[in-house]
Amino acid sequence: MKTGLSWILLVVMLLTGAKELCVLKEQKDSALPDGEYSVRFSTDSSMFRINEALGGRGTLTVKNGEMCVHITLQSRKIVNLYPGKAEEARKEGAVLLEPTLDRVTYPDGYTEEVYGFDVPVPVLEEEFDLALIGTKGKWYDHKVIVSDPVPAVETEGA
Repeated sequence: MKTGLSWILLVVMLLTGAKELCVLKEQKDSALPDGEYSVRFSTDSSMFRINEALGGRGTLTVKNGEMCVHITLQSRKIVNLYPGKAEEARKEGAVLLEPTLDRVTYPDGYTEEVYGFDVPVPVLEEEFDLALIGTKGKWYDHKVIVSDPVPAVETEGA
């Protein structure tokens, strides 16, 4: 975790709204038109999932055929993600996905700040590899699926 450069990239990304770091070389063109969608984000682990306040869904952004999903997790215990296998993530020069600080509000009104991530999506409705590293410094391999895209509905006057 190269914190100096990584944090600078994160700050620049947040300030500019850039999602260029959310592109995979092997990414297939999306069949979806450009826009935002609510999507189901499923994993192979009960410990790695979307925050329960969000019902298992994230926000998929499609721009010029490239797809990126923003997921909000349960806590701040997952500190980086890597689009691929853990073995690749451990290599010198691997570009890790850095967390964003997301605020969630639960049905009882309790509000909490947790980590979120912008994850490049190579394909919808099929498994792909996504490695994670937690606060204990160990990488884990996971399989995830992004599915069930529903166009985001903009609320008027809210």
